[in-house]
Amino acid sequence: MAKISAEDRHQYFEKIKPYKLAIASYLKREETVLSMLKKGTDGAAFKRLVLVEEMIGLASNYIILSGVSQSMLKLRNEEALNDGRKSLYKAVIYLEEIVSNLVDTPFSEYEEKLGAIAQVDPKRRYLLVRKLGLVLQLLENAYGDNTKWKWAFVELEGRYAAAVKNILDLKNAVANTDPRSPDYEPTVRHILLIKKLLAQAAGRYREKYELSTNRIDDFKMGIHFLVALRRFHMVLGENTDADTVKKKLDIWTTKLEVDIKKQEEAGFKKISNG
Repeated sequence: MAKISAEDRHQYFEKIKPYKLAIASYLKREETVLSMLKKGTDGAAFKRLVLVEEMIGLASNYIILSGVSQSMLKLRNEEALNDGRKSLYKAVIYLEEIVSNLVDTPFSEYEEKLGAIAQVDPKRRYLLVRKLGLVLQLLENAYGDNTKWKWAFVELEGRYAAAVKNILDLKNAVANTDPRSPDYEPTVRHILLIKKLLAQAAGRYREKYELSTNRIDDFKMGIHFLVALRRFHMVLGENTDADTVKKKLDIWTTKLEVDIKKQEEAGFKKISNG
């Protein structure tokens, strides 16, 4: 690794000054909003929406810090990326506190929570989660493929997928898919994003199981997201798509049962030989 000169280091620190100032401002605003939340629950959901926006901005600046480091010093700033990852976790958590973290459940189970943000129109909801997803993808790209956090992102992606689903007002979603509705475009885009993310989360958990952990819980989570995707299709009246997912579910469930049996047999053999 080439030695970094004092001049290069100086130029780097000068370049990142505005981003460091922005980061400090984001952290200060987060602290202020959290302090307001502790004092009372009035408008809590809207305050948490603000926190989601702030954490997206915060993570973006951490990603920029690493990008500048990579460009000027030929070094990836792991500390900045880790801080960015923690910021996105907080963004997802703040969103979950508004809309719930439920993966597969009837809309009636969390509809009451959504009532707190009833005034937030479909376009703003879609743009918020789309922006969050974009920054999440930028962060994963910044880490690269050869990172110890590769499989840790599966959980964050899954939680993000569930939150994207849960912030959609399903009660009015079908009506808003009418081209005459003023909320047609953001609603359709939001629905397409949900389908994509649920399928992607299922696949990523299956991949994690097959290539990394071999933990049955990971496979079960993949199936959990497939069940959620099937329910979503059914709610929208997309019976053909629901049947397609059902066939995939049957294959995955059979594979899970076989793998559980294999692991149990392996465990018994290990105990017997021990």
